[in-house]
Amino acid sequence: MIHVDQAIVVEGKYDKIKLKHLVDGLVIQTDGFRIFKDREKSALIRKLAQTQGVVVLTDSDTAGLVIRNYIQSIAHGGRVTNVFIPEILGKEKRKEKPSKAGFLGVEGISDEILRKRLQQAGIGCEQPIQRTPVTKYHLYEDGLSGGGNSKNRRKWLFKQLGLPEYLSTNHLLEYLNHAVGYEEYQRLIQLLKQEENQ
Repeated sequence: MIHVDQAIVVEGKYDKIKLKHLVDGLVIQTDGFRIFKDREKSALIRKLAQTQGVVVLTDSDTAGLVIRNYIQSIAHGGRVTNVFIPEILGKEKRKEKPSKAGFLGVEGISDEILRKRLQQAGIGCEQPIQRTPVTKYHLYEDGLSGGGNSKNRRKWLFKQLGLPEYLSTNHLLEYLNHAVGYEEYQRLIQLLKQEENQ
């Protein structure tokens, strides 16, 4: 079990059940979009973000992104760590049909992948992982923002990292700094340049 000091925020009860057997810590479910009207739960998440920090672990679909952004907005400067799951096609065993986007949600992702993603974000580590930061300037210099082909280059990087395609540049930067690090980022950029030159 991974000991987590921060509260983990997930979308639904099946996500919560999945996480509770992986982590030793507080797991809060938003009940999907109900969080928008639940002032008490929103206040609790805000308080937790400002005191011990929260980890947001939502599905890789647009609904997950909307909830993730809402949590970020209500945190009011508190500590929010985003953990992203990869886009894996499939459906959960309990469902008859896959989700609208066709990807597995948190509940359908393997324990191994969830553990890895949490650890990459520094969750449950004794000491925070120290890394050389990747900056917005690096993204610009490497053609991932502000250029004509930036969108396609970001899509390539998202695919290499197993991230949803629609992530904002800020979320990409956060992921690179928490889970990847500058050295691995540079290795991927070199690989991208090699593929473009072929």
